[in-house]
Amino acid sequence: MNEVHVAAQEGYSKQAQAYSRGRPDYPAELGNWLKETLHLGPGRKVADVGAGTGKFTPLLTATGADVSAVEPVDAMREKIASAQPNVRTLAGTAQSIPLAASSLDAIVCAQAFHWFANRETMDEFARVLKPGASLGLVWNVRDESVDWVAELTNIMTPYEGDAPRFYKGDWRRAFPHHAFSPLQETRFEHAHIGSPQQVILDRVMSVSFIATLPEQEQASVRGRVESLIASHPELKGREVVRVPYQTQAYYCGRI
Repeated sequence: MNEVHVAAQEGYSKQAQAYSRGRPDYPAELGNWLKETLHLGPGRKVADVGAGTGKFTPLLTATGADVSAVEPVDAMREKIASAQPNVRTLAGTAQSIPLAASSLDAIVCAQAFHWFANRETMDEFARVLKPGASLGLVWNVRDESVDWVAELTNIMTPYEGDAPRFYKGDWRRAFPHHAFSPLQETRFEHAHIGSPQQVILDRVMSVSFIATLPEQEQASVRGRVESLIASHPELKGREVVRVPYQTQAYYCGRI
């Protein structure tokens, strides 16, 4: 069985550049969460699994920990290697991490765990984590209480097919797991601020199942998003916009 969903493999290969531009960073408060909750710091070893283009890895390196980025998509992994040479990049999947048993103090999955949330992944995480180690799961979630943000979701949702999504909650079926303590949740308010092209249009076009659409359908999605930007009172004529997010962070320990 292919361990990487086709939407992720093809979509992220085609839109690695848009992904890098359009995805938000993470709130600064996560730095303390990584240190205090996941116990990251100098002398500790952590893997960023499903690392993508390395959006999250600077927060990990800032703790002083030794960081390995595990990512199966070549185009994404190459962006980490070129931009962050201090991070060890490894070709691998969540179900097959190229690291020794009991070699890690923590694993973090940022904006990724829903792609591989199953028993096989959790068993593999248990293998590479030391007893007492930490697992952190992080997502930036758009605030759909804002009407134009909800409209972006309405534009995208008809195309999602069977692609795993955080909001569906299927990722929670990986828990409970006998090797891990119960999940603990922390939430942070966040925003992505920039040009509409970057924080709205690039964000939408980098979504895996949008990036795999035929060119004509991609053009249709792009046109609808551009129309929304051009017509909505909170977006029209703005050089800089604020996309509201809530960052949800989950922790559990390796028993």
